[in-house]
Amino acid sequence: MPEEALQPCAYHVVRYQPNLIRDEWVNIGVLLFDPSSGRVRQRWLEEAADFARLRRLHPAADEELLLRLPAEFDRELAGPGTDAGAVLEKFDQTLSNAVQLSPRKGLLARDLDAEIERIFREQVEPLREARRGPAEIRTRSDLRAQAADYFRSEKILRLMDRGVRVSEFTYPGDPMRIDFSYRRNGTRGFVQSVALGRDPGQAKLLAFTADAIRGRIEHAEFLAVTEREPARGNVRDQFITGVLRDNEIRVLPLAGLRKWAHDVAPALREAV
Repeated sequence: MPEEALQPCAYHVVRYQPNLIRDEWVNIGVLLFDPSSGRVRQRWLEEAADFARLRRLHPAADEELLLRLPAEFDRELAGPGTDAGAVLEKFDQTLSNAVQLSPRKGLLARDLDAEIERIFREQVEPLREARRGPAEIRTRSDLRAQAADYFRSEKILRLMDRGVRVSEFTYPGDPMRIDFSYRRNGTRGFVQSVALGRDPGQAKLLAFTADAIRGRIEHAEFLAVTEREPARGNVRDQFITGVLRDNEIRVLPLAGLRKWAHDVAPALREAV
């Protein structure tokens, strides 16, 4: 890796420690600070199964607080000319005792989005059985990481926005983010991971969000990436795909995403 391609950055792991008497905590997010741009990238626990695990470990966990945190960080970091480094220091001093930032750690990275995904998988995401291939991709995090790999290999990841806040289209404080967004031929496109085997409510949430975005953007298209083909006769799968297709959201299994990326790549490059 050429030295000049590396960028200095720093990160904090966000910890949740509901019981201050016991020196135990759960890592719930990552904040990655890019000093060259002053931007802070964020990744948080979002899977329903992860919150179920948190409840098992800490039955009295304040989920309302945890769900509110991403929007709170967004609000503090969104203003023009914001000194992100100072904001992080302020958070470190004023956060609830139950929410803490780990000591700041510096590193060098070539792709900051890929780096925060790596840190999140290694230090925050609950350990799962080692992934052996497509059959092991089960969660939204798995899907998002694999999609990023496909887009990177087609050299279009750098042409996309990642973790797009939807609050500008829906309501202030909406914590949802769209995984990827792009522009081509006068159209704004959005790609979201939807795991068929996980929370079916994600389909309804994406459908609502797509409708809100279409109300603000004249030409918008949506792609929902699933881990597999919907199973015939599976009521859950049919519900999810039905909700998406009824709202004009294309459903594409992960196996077809590499070809999709290859096909749209020329139009994305022309849009730059």
